[in-house]
Amino acid sequence: MHKIVSEAVELTKNIVQGVADVSAADVLVCPPFTALAPVYKELESSSVQLGAQNVHWETQGAFTGEVSPLMVKDAGCEYVIVGHSERRQYFGETDQTVNKRLNAVLGVGLIPVLCIGESLQEREAEQTSTVIEKQLRDGLNGISEEDARQMVIAYEPVWAIGTGKTATPEQAGEVHHAIRAWLSEAYSQECAAGIRILYGGSVKPGNIGELMTKEDIDGALVGGASLTADSFVGIVKNAIQ
Repeated sequence: MHKIVSEAVELTKNIVQGVADVSAADVLVCPPFTALAPVYKELESSSVQLGAQNVHWETQGAFTGEVSPLMVKDAGCEYVIVGHSERRQYFGETDQTVNKRLNAVLGVGLIPVLCIGESLQEREAEQTSTVIEKQLRDGLNGISEEDARQMVIAYEPVWAIGTGKTATPEQAGEVHHAIRAWLSEAYSQECAAGIRILYGGSVKPGNIGELMTKEDIDGALVGGASLTADSFVGIVKNAIQ
């Protein structure tokens, strides 16, 4: 929940300029709902894509205060973040509501970025794999392989978000490998190999390079470090390196 419209447009303008020479990575920005349409105008002539931070699972109706997948698509979005750790932590999001949102997003031809991850308590109790597998199994319940191929998955260890702690490249790589293995069993090896798995948790220009050396880490879901263009562009360029 950062940036009023004028600030979001200015940040987007600077990001677009900063990544103008980037062709080896897909770059996506996900501003608040109020800034989606103005930011889309700023992106129209660039390769940077637009996503929403959340949506409701109904396409329309008496759901005051909610925003539908059709609305964000109409505003220019191609992607939607689903099940972000903050939605789960503060707003009662469950694996079941995540599943509803995934179906709704896929149903209108948008690409979901499915977020999964464990808390500090769960990691210390050595429950990481159990938690991740449950979130995948329940979140992807009934999702076909054809639809799964359209998705992006983001692993965000909740204990590493906004804390300054980062999972070591080895820790992150291990979980990413486990996610890919689960997808291989649930769908197929070919499907699993084609799904991009992003790491999200205190990603900065200084640590993205090492994270990206791990075979199953395909990119990053960036939080606080995306609030200035220099930092975000630095992450993009160091990731490519």
